[in-house]
Amino acid sequence: MITRQTYLKQIIPLIDKNLIKVLTGVRRSGKTVLLQQIQEYLLENGRDDKHIVYINFESKANAHLKTSDALYRHILDAAKNLSDKIYIFLDEIQTVPAWEEVVSSLLVDIDCDIYITGSNSKLLSGELATLIAGRYIQIHVYPFTLSEAKEIAVQNGKFVSDNDLFLDYLRYGGLPLRFSLEEISVEPYLSDTYDAIVVKDIIQRNKLNDTNILNLLLGFLMDNIGNPFSARSIVSAFAANGIKTSVDTVLAYIGYIKNAMVIHSVQRYDIKGKKLLTTNEKYYAVDLGLRNVIKSSDEIDFNKLYENIVYLELLSRGYDVKVGKTDDYEIDFIAYKGKERIYIQVCYLLASPETINREFGNLEKINDNYPKYVISGDLPDFSRNGIKHFNIVKFLLDK
Repeated sequence: MITRQTYLKQIIPLIDKNLIKVLTGVRRSGKTVLLQQIQEYLLENGRDDKHIVYINFESKANAHLKTSDALYRHILDAAKNLSDKIYIFLDEIQTVPAWEEVVSSLLVDIDCDIYITGSNSKLLSGELATLIAGRYIQIHVYPFTLSEAKEIAVQNGKFVSDNDLFLDYLRYGGLPLRFSLEEISVEPYLSDTYDAIVVKDIIQRNKLNDTNILNLLLGFLMDNIGNPFSARSIVSAFAANGIKTSVDTVLAYIGYIKNAMVIHSVQRYDIKGKKLLTTNEKYYAVDLGLRNVIKSSDEIDFNKLYENIVYLELLSRGYDVKVGKTDDYEIDFIAYKGKERIYIQVCYLLASPETINREFGNLEKINDNYPKYVISGDLPDFSRNGIKHFNIVKFLLDK
């Protein structure tokens, strides 16, 4: 397994700081392995393994610790008679009711450094989360990027070429464990992962009864990545196929899916008006492998797949991403990081003068000096008027 340097570079400077390190991400995105890599770093840098407490709440062996009182007593017992700092790792903490009370008390009662993971985006939004407000830092963990996929392919002796790697990534995505499997086992693994997310993180967590609507909605969202639509338009699309539901149900179910971090919603930003728009968000899948086992259509839209990959890459690089809107045209992405801003158009191929003029023309209409990129599958360089063109594989692999 590769070392996830992007995340360790963020976490290592926070070791021994009086902040709870909260790692969130979709199920099987690599959070547990990252916790293990942090523990390895601690041991390599002089900490005693007796001072490390790791609890994975997915394990039946720890079922007796899934109450706040039992968990609190267990950790206090582990810290008894230890004079130095104790390092606490709580994996998939969202399964413990009132876990915030435990963590808040531990910060007061013992000398500790706490790391937690969760597979729900609302992990820190409940009423009890106020107990740790201002005392945590959240780090989002994503599936492997293409550059990480290349690193592990080389490590496993399976790397052939950048192009082959990219095509494999388009089909199977970046969930870390799938890279250790033979190709015949990858799709069953992705299907099992999808089932686990739906059952544990959506149905059971939200006590849903109508799983038919849920599965239809998941298929619709994955078929329509990168397309703006409203809950009302989804209700109409379902009604046209004889399926009755309501706007409220669709909105609630989309919320549950977003909380499980299977999809990301991206707000639109009015470039001229300089304000966020509240309607017609776009949605992107957290992983293309999961997307491909969920989608209901066999149609392949490379434009949308490329958009999705670039969106995830921007997130992994630490950008806050919006969709640009001005007058009667859109910019695929506006990406912000501190004072940095970049505008990006993504397409499959710049196959005609009309396509070239559309992709570059939309960026040329923006009257500022921030960098502007067009990303496509083309190898020739189409850069013009200060707007850089990147081949998508080169963009993804060149940091």
